[in-house]
Amino acid sequence: MTDLSVSWEEYHRHVETLAVKIYQSQWQFNQIVCIAKGGLRVGDILSRLYDLPLAILAAASYGGEDKRSREEIKIGQHLAMTNNKLGNRILLVDDLADSGVSLEKVSQWLQQYGFPIEELRTAVIWYKSCSQFQPDYYVEYLADNPWIHQPFERYETMDIEELIN
Repeated sequence: MTDLSVSWEEYHRHVETLAVKIYQSQWQFNQIVCIAKGGLRVGDILSRLYDLPLAILAAASYGGEDKRSREEIKIGQHLAMTNNKLGNRILLVDDLADSGVSLEKVSQWLQQYGFPIEELRTAVIWYKSCSQFQPDYYVEYLADNPWIHQPFERYETMDIEELIN
């Protein structure tokens, strides 16, 4: 497995490219749901560009000392949102489709939670070939399944005292 390092500039350019791809599909949606933590930045930017409400669902599937070990997915019990009800045409976003488990399980969670969803599509920046779930929209298909070093990753190994010194 190779590594792929991404700068802030590249990251933002990818999110903008994703926004354009979604727009060019002419699909009309009325709600964005992001999977936290990885999809938070993507969801925030898309929510601002499309001027649509953002809902957040926490999910975690990586752990271990280096945060690279796939574990059983944990999904939050509640969807955080400011509107009274969830839209019925949902764009579910995350940063990447690695194993695909997060996208698949969160899609199922949303459908089973009782929301009146008419259509749900998914969007990510990176789609790895090892993913068992194919997103509807993506920017890069990664056939060699690299570990992606995103620009905010450095904060996972840093504590606040390092910023002070």
